[in-house]
Amino acid sequence: MRHTQIQQFVVSASQMAAIESRVFAAGMPVAALMEKVAGLITRRVCELYPNARTTFGILVGPGHNGGDALVVARELHFRGYGVKLFVPFASLKELTAHHARYAASLGIPQVALADLANCTVLIDGLFGFGLTRPLSGDIAAAVDQINTWQKPVLSIDLPSGLHTNTGAVLGTSVRATRTFCLGLWKQAFLQDQGQDWIGQAELLDFDLPLADIVEVLGTPPDLCRITPQRAIAALPIPRSITTHKYREGHLLLVCGSRQYAGAALLAAQAARASGVGMLSVAVPESLRLMVVAQVPDALVWGCGETDDGAIAQLPEDLNLADYTAIACGCGLTRKPVSLVKQLLEAATPLLLDADGLNILARLDPVPTLRNRPAPTVLTPHPGEFRRLFPDLGAASGREEQGDSQNDPCGNRIDAARRAAQQSGAIVLLKGAKVAIGTTQHPAVWLNPDSTPALARGGSGDVLTGLLGGLLAQAARRHLPLEPVVAAATWWHAAAGRLAAAAHSELGADASTQIRYLPRVLQSNDFNDFDDSNDFGF
Repeated sequence: MRHTQIQQFVVSASQMAAIESRVFAAGMPVAALMEKVAGLITRRVCELYPNARTTFGILVGPGHNGGDALVVARELHFRGYGVKLFVPFASLKELTAHHARYAASLGIPQVALADLANCTVLIDGLFGFGLTRPLSGDIAAAVDQINTWQKPVLSIDLPSGLHTNTGAVLGTSVRATRTFCLGLWKQAFLQDQGQDWIGQAELLDFDLPLADIVEVLGTPPDLCRITPQRAIAALPIPRSITTHKYREGHLLLVCGSRQYAGAALLAAQAARASGVGMLSVAVPESLRLMVVAQVPDALVWGCGETDDGAIAQLPEDLNLADYTAIACGCGLTRKPVSLVKQLLEAATPLLLDADGLNILARLDPVPTLRNRPAPTVLTPHPGEFRRLFPDLGAASGREEQGDSQNDPCGNRIDAARRAAQQSGAIVLLKGAKVAIGTTQHPAVWLNPDSTPALARGGSGDVLTGLLGGLLAQAARRHLPLEPVVAAATWWHAAAGRLAAAAHSELGADASTQIRYLPRVLQSNDFNDFDDSNDFGF
């Protein structure tokens, strides 16, 4: 129960400081908490490296992060491991200085940086959460030297040099193999910028009182990390034994072109996997028979098309009011501007992806979205996001092509939130860590677990089909859409991870991802589902 609740929370540096201040004000001694935290870290380190011949180089900072590191050093020393300390600061906080003196009395050596080169594993306790100034001078040079050694590095709370909120590198940063996030997830762990530096992340829960967490973060909190339990709770399961197809939503997919025929098939097949009661697919007439053959359980509309095979217009007898949700954009091309305008005017929940977004970007998107008579969901990658929200684009991440780094203090969480506030739409900003901005609470949903296996053509079409089908079911049941968008994001990423585990990251193509969508709901995450929630979100 507590584990599930704690996993949902995400904090900024100021929020974490406020929670800890409440704990200390209530009487928890700082020294006692340091001992508890360091004990948890030590236990995990010993589990990871049970061979007592392992030698540890401990990087000690001036604050309480350095104090944690010194207690870990002491405990590893008592367990028979070889330990060396690198303490590059002349002045230490009082409690940290006490631990440094005791470590010296035990004979744990303080050494020069070069002497750590022969250690098996390094433990980074230089800086914790709250760092805002770039590393510079000797300490920056030391961090850069450490990174060249390519040794396993275990960072305490955050890799030293990362901004707690954005994950941006402040000058330089320790490149960790594994990071022990302490107490609550920091925003950096859910930002794309920090992923190459954090390594494998795990949360060490040291029993911060839930009442203090909720008092600072609110109910519900502004940010919510998507957990399997939270995602599954938003799925349309279990179904009533007396349900029928007309109660389970009717999705209209408007997609495809002669150039991008496969996008229509992928989206339709993923929509089918969502369990939607009825599926209709509108494609250029030249694709109709192909879609019928591949997705025989869908109702397929052949549309008038342009000379180059894009949809020119919908059939006259297709009534948009007949559908509980519409998804548009996969393989559409940028030609059907009038079609997208028509869909934007429909009083039906609308999902726009790919070229649907590129067309929207030419239609004064913010006023257009605000004037829509029904909810809208947008699923942009960073390049599409910049075209839709050019004033927010610097915070959204990297370009879809190339490795040019944007504003190093860019904040994708803030970008998704502000885009949703401006437009009134639900904005799913794609990336290694998806951020979903909403106008409700939580204002941002964050997906913590994905896989680089999804970084290939067709993955977006799979997400659009799956999400469209779930939106249709939620709208038919008059349920809020925001949790459904979060659930679809989690489900798609989970299918990608299962596919990669079975076929490697190189073998989890879009068609394979679709085959693994049903298997996600047969996994332990589903069987162990616990929908209890004391905080009502």
